[in-house]
Amino acid sequence: MNDSSLAPWLQLQIQAKAKGGGRIMGVFLYSLFLGRAEELISIMENSFPEVGLRMENCVESNWVESMAYPASGFVTAKDMNFLLDRTPLTNGRYKTKSDYATEPISQTALHGIWERFNAKGIQTVQLVLIPYGGKMNKFSETDTPSPHRARYPIKIAYYVTWDTPEGDSRHLEWTRELYDYMTPFVSKSPRAAYVNYRDLDIGRNNEEGIPRSYEEASVWGLKYFGDNFERLVEVKTKVDPYNLFRPEQSIPPVAAQVKISSGHDVPCDKMEYLPNLIGLAM
Repeated sequence: MNDSSLAPWLQLQIQAKAKGGGRIMGVFLYSLFLGRAEELISIMENSFPEVGLRMENCVESNWVESMAYPASGFVTAKDMNFLLDRTPLTNGRYKTKSDYATEPISQTALHGIWERFNAKGIQTVQLVLIPYGGKMNKFSETDTPSPHRARYPIKIAYYVTWDTPEGDSRHLEWTRELYDYMTPFVSKSPRAAYVNYRDLDIGRNNEEGIPRSYEEASVWGLKYFGDNFERLVEVKTKVDPYNLFRPEQSIPPVAAQVKISSGHDVPCDKMEYLPNLIGLAM
């Protein structure tokens, strides 16, 4: 859907829960539309009639209320206290990995996913498909740090939750196997990932927060930011040359690269910064 009024959040969530030795499967469809419910129903009837959207399926709200609705676990859009409550909706353990599909997901891929959702010993798993499009396609891949626009029509999240540390290994292995299985069906060179679903399987800095090499940081940098990664390195070098801010998958300054390659500290005023710096927010 490319209607300019439709916010690009049409979420298809397939969920499987373990119960009584079996599995309960469910599909959840959630969308955010900037307009009246009548307008949305008309668009959906023309573009996606298979859904069968009706007025009773719609919740009209202002913008703040639309954020409270998912924060409440999709219970109510009227209680703003959910936006102030910092209590997690779940206290369990979880792992999230992400992908981007550059073409429709094939039936072969979906069958393989479905088979893996039936795996024994895995508690709750979710496949979340979030189509992009609409207003997002009006921005180029270089307008913001996140480059995933028209060339990446579907964002995919693999999400698994469990209760106890004893299940860590089993559930992490399941998630990684599913991710490996999806390799032929998603973006390539690089295999893109969504930066807000931090995936330390991709790579991470050492214990001091310093990239072992500039090339190593490029592995996650290119997945998250594409060609914008180099521009972010320029910004990082300008505003944080000593790498004060360094989470597990930070953007490295050029200074860190020089130090690793030469073995000597290079004063900031002696650094050769790259030209034509573009003001890109970190």
